Amino acid sequence: MNALDNFLFGLYPYICLTVFFLGSLIRFDRDQYTWKSDSSQLLKAGQLRIGSNLFHVGVLFLFFGHFFGMLTPHFVYEHFIGAGAKQVVAMVSGGIAGLLGFIGVTILLHRRLFEPRIRINSKTSDIVLLVLLWLQLALGLATIPMSAQHLDGSMMMKLAEWAQRIVTFRTGAPELLAEAGWIFKMHMFLGMSIFFIFPFTRLVHVWSGFGAAAYLVRPYQVVRARRLNVPAGHNQPRRPGAGV
Repeated sequence: MNALDNFLFGLYPYICLTVFFLGSLIRFDRDQYTWKSDSSQLLKAGQLRIGSNLFHVGVLFLFFGHFFGMLTPHFVYEHFIGAGAKQVVAMVSGGIAGLLGFIGVTILLHRRLFEPRIRINSKTSDIVLLVLLWLQLALGLATIPMSAQHLDGSMMMKLAEWAQRIVTFRTGAPELLAEAGWIFKMHMFLGMSIFFIFPFTRLVHVWSGFGAAAYLVRPYQVVRARRLNVPAGHNQPRRPGAGV
């Protein structure tokens, strides 16, 4: 492993996670009025509807699939499914979700670049973010043919072990990627970079989406009508414009 690999896959993940959490907290504390998705639906809703739906369905599935797939230790599921079978399931389900997300983000990027009203009202960060998401999904789809060359699940196990060592602060994580192809490494680097820029883009509204889940366990708010006790003989206030 060279110094660049040690930095990118040993130190860079912690830089990205630090900026991700600390930056989100600072932005929420200082710039709550910018904590929104900045929807352009009012400018044109047609492409947004189908593109956004495809993108969100695909990306949400991929996010939770990567989260649980990479951070769940092997011993938890090895009695139910082997590494090779798990890789095939990940390739098929991830391929379908990735294709949906890729089509969706392509529609959104085309809309952002070639609709004059939307382009004028777009920030640079909006376009950069969509380009990075497009590249990330394209790289993710490109890893499927490479994964099909080794269906024993060995590389998937190394990638999962790398992620688990990073989040548990164990040493030796970069060495696990010594035999990983450059597409895997680019996919991982770009994924970490998206976490790095997260607090500076409209992606911060994702936190609000997860926060809304708290309403599922929040107790009901009981609202009771309050009746005023008016002394007998006391005149009620007249409505404006009422006759004498």
